[in-house]
Amino acid sequence: LANGVRLVGRSFKYHRPRGIMSAGVEEPNAIVQVNEGARTVPNSRATQVEIYPGLSARSVNCWPSPAFDLMSVTGCFSRFMPAGFYYKTFMWPASLWMRYEHLIRKAAGLGYSPTEPDPDHYDKMNAHCEVLVVGGGPAGLAAALAAGRAGARVILADEQQELGGSLLSSTALIDGEPASEWLYRTRGELEHLPEVKILSRSTVFGYYDHNFLAIAERRADHLPPGSHRGSRERLWRVRARQVVLATGAIERPLLFPNNDRPGVMLASAVTTYVHRYAVAPGKRAVVFTNNDSAYHSALALHEAAIPVQVVDVRADPDGELVQRTRDLGISVLAGHVVIDVQYGPAMDGVRIQARDGESGVRGPVQGIACDLLAVSGGWSPVVHLHAQSGARPVWDEAGACFVPGRSVQAERSAGACAGTFSLAGCLAQGLRAGAMAAHLTGHCDGIGPPAPAVREFTQQSLEPCWLVPGPDPARGPKRFLDMQNDTHAADIQLAAREGYRNIEHVKRYTLLGFGTDQGKTGNINGMALLARTLGQSIPATGTTTFRPAYTPVSFGAIAGRELGEL
Repeated sequence: LANGVRLVGRSFKYHRPRGIMSAGVEEPNAIVQVNEGARTVPNSRATQVEIYPGLSARSVNCWPSPAFDLMSVTGCFSRFMPAGFYYKTFMWPASLWMRYEHLIRKAAGLGYSPTEPDPDHYDKMNAHCEVLVVGGGPAGLAAALAAGRAGARVILADEQQELGGSLLSSTALIDGEPASEWLYRTRGELEHLPEVKILSRSTVFGYYDHNFLAIAERRADHLPPGSHRGSRERLWRVRARQVVLATGAIERPLLFPNNDRPGVMLASAVTTYVHRYAVAPGKRAVVFTNNDSAYHSALALHEAAIPVQVVDVRADPDGELVQRTRDLGISVLAGHVVIDVQYGPAMDGVRIQARDGESGVRGPVQGIACDLLAVSGGWSPVVHLHAQSGARPVWDEAGACFVPGRSVQAERSAGACAGTFSLAGCLAQGLRAGAMAAHLTGHCDGIGPPAPAVREFTQQSLEPCWLVPGPDPARGPKRFLDMQNDTHAADIQLAAREGYRNIEHVKRYTLLGFGTDQGKTGNINGMALLARTLGQSIPATGTTTFRPAYTPVSFGAIAGRELGEL
């Protein structure tokens, strides 16, 4: 992004051009093959690959290059390749199935596995702790701090290379100081607490019976191959008396025509790139949203001297963030929607129109020149581990998202993963959760330290917009749910017409959530669209099953030293 690279790969089915969409593990588009030979790693998310001298990374699913991909011709025949087309197309004549299968398998897959023996070592570690905190964002840090101060044996695991989560790109004030100051002091205190163990670059990928959790620690993937003398990865098998889940939330995209083009990014990712990395993702931007959180992106872009306009689905947004945006002279078009993305060799603008109720648009079509579209359709709490523990997520109508239900193991959720999206709420909830976890293991009274004072903009509630009004998805440009597998809105509607009513069946028929991101950005939109098509509620439609692993885990980490004669 810093060097103007927008096109990073091609989608699986139609080989459509794809660009960077997010800034974390939910990235569906920027998938790369890292390194060569025995140490090559397929399907790595570019948003998580740390750069080091000599790093080799190549785009996947394109030949000879992302800009000129011969297989992109399949996009011209997309109308003949709807959901489930392979079930219908390759069944006759039966005698040719083996030939079909050979061609299908040759075309499938995004990267390739190494063929040489792995020269690296992998370890396993068995550990016990009183409190395991999953996630190093504001709620997780607060929970670890409360439990650590109480004297509990704590393990704090976070998938990023540094603790902080959303605080790393926040402009809020905590106790009258920038959030970064509170973060610096908290990290320092945690590092010096004798009973606290911090695991960075460590993903808790599975929650099993009896509070048994598995953690994949990447110990050397950020270093040049062969330069690290210890193990490359370590698999932690942890038995915890209490678990605090502070896994955050993932922003949802909006469904509008051609929403998959390079230059369309999640609004929170734009904020992260501008504030945390000092990278301008574009030269002229539009923010398209149905909630207040995306206005942080507008403010960040304005602060970076990037011209920006806001298109808001809501008819009358008037929260503090909205007012602050208007006070700075940023144009806010309320009650409007993006109806198309103008794309030549690159994005050069969007077309917008006034929204007319739930399912229509009206008035003249306007064009806005831009090369960046930051979108936000609300937030989906990361309830994966909570669900893996055996609990069932429940639908929160106010937040338009699934939140943790009743716990069935010794765990509790705090912060954004529990549907609390304000920084003040995350810190307070994290402190309470950490203190209660410590109390249940025989430490402190369970009340915890007082929450710090936070100065942040209050936010208005979002207005759900599961499908942007416009032409019939079956006839107009595609509106993509699963960016990697090219599952679009018309596929969900087709599955419903063909008799699929269970979300698990629809998932398999349409490939929704089958990519390397496992539906982290698209599944909730898909469930909502299926519910709308069937004329039922989202809770009645339900969720797909959250299974381990949360993100891909290498076979090396699973095997450890149990190789050859062992």
